[in-house]
Amino acid sequence: MGPLRFRTSRSFAALIVAVALSSAASSLRAQVFVVGEKTAEADVTTEFRPTHVELPTQPLTERGHLDLIRNLESEQGFAHRELPAGAGISLIANGNMAPSGEDYKRILYQKGQAAGPGDRVEVTTLKFEANRIVIDFNGGPYAKNRFLSHISINDTPLAAEGPIATGFRITLVFEGGVPEVSAAEVKALLDPIIDFKAKSASEAFANTLVPKVRDAVQRHQILVGMNKRTVVAAVGEPQTKHREHSDNENEGSPVLEEWIYGQPPQATQFVRFKNGKVVRLEIAAIGKPIEVHIKNEVDDVPEPSLLARTISNGDEQRNADGDSGRAKAPPTLMKPGEQSENSRTTGKVRMPEDDPKPNKIPAPPDQAQQVPDIPGTPPGQRPPGVPHPFATTAENMAGNISRP
Repeated sequence: MGPLRFRTSRSFAALIVAVALSSAASSLRAQVFVVGEKTAEADVTTEFRPTHVELPTQPLTERGHLDLIRNLESEQGFAHRELPAGAGISLIANGNMAPSGEDYKRILYQKGQAAGPGDRVEVTTLKFEANRIVIDFNGGPYAKNRFLSHISINDTPLAAEGPIATGFRITLVFEGGVPEVSAAEVKALLDPIIDFKAKSASEAFANTLVPKVRDAVQRHQILVGMNKRTVVAAVGEPQTKHREHSDNENEGSPVLEEWIYGQPPQATQFVRFKNGKVVRLEIAAIGKPIEVHIKNEVDDVPEPSLLARTISNGDEQRNADGDSGRAKAPPTLMKPGEQSENSRTTGKVRMPEDDPKPNKIPAPPDQAQQVPDIPGTPPGQRPPGVPHPFATTAENMAGNISRP
């Protein structure tokens, strides 16, 4: 066991270690925070106010079915509350929402949040049943090919599973069957959950058009001269499309595309596009003559031009004629501001025909005629020591030497 002093020291050391561990545990315990159902549901909004929208009594027709798909798909709104992921929300038209209260908090805690208050959401898919409309937002609550991805043949899956689903679903229930409701009425029924009063993509695009075209888009009317995007904003995607080449050789065989809207007994519209714009519109209705529109009904508005020009170092701004507006200096190796000692201004270049003709150089006369007559000397001769006018320097020197 050892001496007493060793046992005492070991006991004292163990006591110090125990105290240190207890203090550390207490400090760690003070830093621990717990996330649970109560904390996740602390700020969840459960208040719900039913709507009061007057609904028609006629059942939903095929035309109303297509109008809802055309006017609701890709529409965007803003969430009024925390929305749980999955397909757990059911809303009775002009009635209550299920689940509600504590059940709504619990499903939000179990499935997670797909959108928070103020988040933008988008309608992606609509499905119609006998007494309900199933609306998927942000891609829906289920991943694509979630069933086929679990089936494989020879260790090869039939389909690859899509990305993880982050959307949600709202089931709008109508007592007695789905009536002939419009897209605006469906939006009003969903107002306690989704706010569609904000501008949609179609409305935002229509506001950029000229007043005449904007009014036609709001009335769902097609005008000759519209482009494809404007036509889609006005009446949606067509049921049928046809493409062909024109037989006119002068037009370079352009591609003609024709969109068809409507089916009998409804009025059928044949919209022909050329170079991306409507050039012909035919409206065929039962019991009426065919209406043909070929005149451009859209005023051509010039697109804004960019009144700016990007230049590089050393480039000059030029006017419409291509001139810089100033005389160009001749090229030089001197620095800016430096002047040459022999600097001079250059004047107008004189052409040869402008210069006066130079005087002709007279032919040299004979040697005899150039010798001056000296008194006392025969003509054509010179006295000793007088140089000949046409003699060279060496000859004169020789003459001077020979004739002192």
